[in-house]
Amino acid sequence: MFPRVPDQHKEGKPLVPNGLGIVYVLFTTVYLFALYFLGIITPVNGVSAPLTLAVCILFGGFMGLLDDWMDLKWRYKAFMPLIASLPLIYFAQLDPYPLRTAIMLPFDGMIDFSTAYFFVVIPLIVMIVTNAVNMLGGLNGLESVCPAIVLLGLLGISEVTTHSFTFMAVPLLFWLVLAILNFRGKIFVGNSGSFAIGMTIASFAIVADVKSGLLVSILPYVFNSALILLTIFFVRKKAVVAFDGKKLVSDHRRSLVTLITYKRPLTERKVVALTSVIFAVFCVLAVFAELF
Repeated sequence: MFPRVPDQHKEGKPLVPNGLGIVYVLFTTVYLFALYFLGIITPVNGVSAPLTLAVCILFGGFMGLLDDWMDLKWRYKAFMPLIASLPLIYFAQLDPYPLRTAIMLPFDGMIDFSTAYFFVVIPLIVMIVTNAVNMLGGLNGLESVCPAIVLLGLLGISEVTTHSFTFMAVPLLFWLVLAILNFRGKIFVGNSGSFAIGMTIASFAIVADVKSGLLVSILPYVFNSALILLTIFFVRKKAVVAFDGKKLVSDHRRSLVTLITYKRPLTERKVVALTSVIFAVFCVLAVFAELF
């Protein structure tokens, strides 16, 4: 059912089914739609958190499919997520939570963006997070384990009153299954998966109002994206890791992966494990930033 592509970092380059992220999109949206239609989570002021999240994830999956089929250029992928910010803007405007437009920044305290939060901050969060998650990939488990860690952190610090555990725990468990299979090299989630999970992280952070935790937990993503973009703009070269059949190594530092493997040969699993540890550390910091 799914096209097979070679695993570039495995001996013999075995063919692996690609695009399994669409299964996450279908499962998650059906689950969230069910929560809405069964009335398990009651809408507030006419807006439903599960329904809003489902619409955003559907768009993320659709965007990923377009990229798989048409190989979208970055100038289109960078701004397409702005479309998915529309239901989040509507949700945030009608949600009665009093701190919806405010964000707690480390060292600066609480900052209220007022109406700019709806029309500037939300679109920026969606655009940056979705693209940043998509830019960190290429290794088995990298584009699935790291987002799972971020979601686990955000779910842990979300408020109970948002019913976040009810509508996010089951999709997260399903994504973890895909992450395990991806880490073992059995499947690839593809762009449909990476864009969908990036959209999930951004949308969930807005709906559950854990924006401060989001800002801290995605710092490794931001660092990776900034490093890639700066080298492309100024050096005109892309980040590349060499594979000798057993280990990965790089002779430059143009991304988070090449920074970890710079003149330091490591197996693919060790690179993914080290990257995951970095994300776990920042998620712990995010918990402290949100709670204290």
